[in-house]
Amino acid sequence: MTYRVAVAAGDGIGPELTAATQQVLDAAGVSIEWVAAPVGKAAAARCGEELPWESLETMRELGVVLKGPLIAERLSGGALVRAPEGTRTHPSVNNGLRRELDLYCNLRPVRGFAPVSGRYAAMDLVIVREVTEDIYSGIERSVNEDCGEAVKRITGQASRRIARFAYDYAVRCGRRRVTAIHKANVLHKTDGLFLRCVREVGAEYPGILSEDRMVDAACYMMVKDPAAFDVMVLPNQYGDILSDLAAGLAGSLGLAPGANFGETAAMFEAAHGAAPDIAGKGIANPISLILSGALLLDHLGEREAGDRVRSAVEMVLSEARVLPADLGGTATSQEVTDAICSACEKVTA
Repeated sequence: MTYRVAVAAGDGIGPELTAATQQVLDAAGVSIEWVAAPVGKAAAARCGEELPWESLETMRELGVVLKGPLIAERLSGGALVRAPEGTRTHPSVNNGLRRELDLYCNLRPVRGFAPVSGRYAAMDLVIVREVTEDIYSGIERSVNEDCGEAVKRITGQASRRIARFAYDYAVRCGRRRVTAIHKANVLHKTDGLFLRCVREVGAEYPGILSEDRMVDAACYMMVKDPAAFDVMVLPNQYGDILSDLAAGLAGSLGLAPGANFGETAAMFEAAHGAAPDIAGKGIANPISLILSGALLLDHLGEREAGDRVRSAVEMVLSEARVLPADLGGTATSQEVTDAICSACEKVTA
C-alpha cells in the first residue's frame, strides 16, 4: 500500500531535515507518496504568502502532514490566510497551521537515550499540550506605549477535550498516571477551570492514577526526578515551556519529536526551530524530525515500522560513534541519516 502524505519542508534547516526523514521512512519499508504543500518563507518567495490556501487545502485533503521547522519572527509577525470567504490573520505561521487544520493537541513524547542523556537516560514522559487557547490565543492589545495586556482564555470544552486525549493516550499506550499541570492557586478562573475539567474527565478512568502539580513545582520535580511523571496534560503556555525543558534534560531539542492532532488531520514536526544560522551547512541534528516521522508511521497504522525507526535511532545513539554536533559529535546530518537507515535494515533483519 502507498500512503499519500503532505510535506511542508519549512525554513532554515527544514528542507535538510525533511529530506533526511523521508529517507529514513523509506528505509523502514513504508511506501509514501510525498505531496508538496509549501508554507513559510519558501512559500512566500514563490507566491507572496506564507500560508497559501492551496497548501492548506492539500493538507486538509490528505489529513497527514510532515512539517519542517519554520522561522518564528520576534516582536513582529502575523500570518494571513486568503480564504475564499475572506482573509484571516493568525499570530504566526505555526499557530495558523494549527488553527486552519483544527489541531488541538500537541503531543511531545520525550525520553532519554544512553549514553547521550547522561543522568536522564531513563527519562520517559509524555507531554500533552492544549494548543487552541490560553495566553497564546493572540488576543492582546497596547493600552498605551508603556503598557500591554493579553487575554488568557481557557474554556471547559477545550480543557475536557485535551484531558480526554491524555487519558485515552495513557490507556492506549499502557501508561499508568496522568498529571495535570496548572497554577490554580493564583489563576482560579482559568487554570482552576482547566484543573476541574481534567479531574472531571479523569474520574471516568479509574484504572489511571490522576494527580496534579503547580507548574513551578513541576519544573523543579522534572529536573530533580523526571520519573515522577508519566503523562502530563497542560494548558498551552505551560506545555510549550515544559516540553522544551524536558528535551533539554534528554540532551538536546534535537532528540524530541512532536505531533499535532485534530479530529480530521495530524501534523508531525520537530520540537525545535529553523536555525537559519546553520542552514545549508549539513550539520543539523535530524533525529527530532526522524522520530516525529516514526509517530507519523504509527498514525498511519504502521506501528511496526515506527518501532523499527525508534529502535534504529536508539541503536545509533547507544553506539555513540555517529553523533551530531549538538550531542558532542562531529557527524554531518547525512552521516547521521545514513547510520539510522543502516540500523533500520539491521532491525528489520
